[in-house]
Amino acid sequence: MTRTAGAKLAVCDVTIDKLLPRLAELRVEQVSTGPETVRIIAFTRENVRRACPGCGQESHWVHSRYVRHVADESVGGRPVVIDLSVRRLYCENTGCPRTTFVEQVSGLTERYQRRTPALRKMVEAVAVALAGSAGARLLGVLRQTLSAASVLNCLMRMPLPDRPTPVVAGIDEFALLRSRRYATIITNADSGERIDVLPDRLAVTVTAWLRAHPGVRVVCRDGSGSFAQAITDADPTIVQVGDRWHLWHGLAGTVLKEVGAHASCWSKFGPPLPHGKSAATTRERWRQVHDLLDQGIGLLACARRLGLSLRRRFLWRGKSLCWYDESC
Repeated sequence: MTRTAGAKLAVCDVTIDKLLPRLAELRVEQVSTGPETVRIIAFTRENVRRACPGCGQESHWVHSRYVRHVADESVGGRPVVIDLSVRRLYCENTGCPRTTFVEQVSGLTERYQRRTPALRKMVEAVAVALAGSAGARLLGVLRQTLSAASVLNCLMRMPLPDRPTPVVAGIDEFALLRSRRYATIITNADSGERIDVLPDRLAVTVTAWLRAHPGVRVVCRDGSGSFAQAITDADPTIVQVGDRWHLWHGLAGTVLKEVGAHASCWSKFGPPLPHGKSAATTRERWRQVHDLLDQGIGLLACARRLGLSLRRRFLWRGKSLCWYDESC
């Protein structure tokens, strides 16, 4: 569709303004629709003043023009490419370090970008949700062709959101490479939101972070002594508490150690002795094995003398089968 006749021009202006309101301040010369792409040729207007990004002073002194190819959101299931002719302007402020600058169209172009802000936000939303290959496949369905690496680059360029310092913080370590490299995660204990990730689990790193964020009043932590000392060094007034998981984990570990320490007391109270011919044979075989073991004969020799396999339970060491011995 070429803007030639007056009637066609009016129809074109109405259609473009409704479909792509970001082009309202441009001079649209041509809109061509193909089976795969919608291509728009547009020019920035000559009488519009643009602010210099260096000093902020507006200028319309034209140095030259060049064409930028900007991708936009798809229309009717076809991607949109805008061939935009932009001006390079002289900065009229003699004290500005910039001699020339390229004008940017609000809502349509950004410096060093080949996508409109609307398309960039869509790509970033997909990258946050799906990242590399999965994000590239979804963008293909949305008629935007990007590689997995490009999607990851968009994700890495996104600035991290500012998170307020929590009043109640949770501190714990996690393994980046088990038994070799660890990091520390700091969360908001009230909401569970991740606040920061420290590169290691050293006490000095945790102390430095707490001193840089003085709003923390309570810290939930595990039983690590290094974290306790780090919190005390940062601010002795911070209240240190144990979180629920570590409390139950520590209690279960303590109970297990206590039960193991008194194993000799409760091991005699095993299940009732089995009766019958098979049980009698089992007890007799168990006695033969342990008589040989008491004489200093090894397990392999016991197995050969009695014709038993080393996997048989009669050759187990310890008191796991002591209930076969009535005197145990």
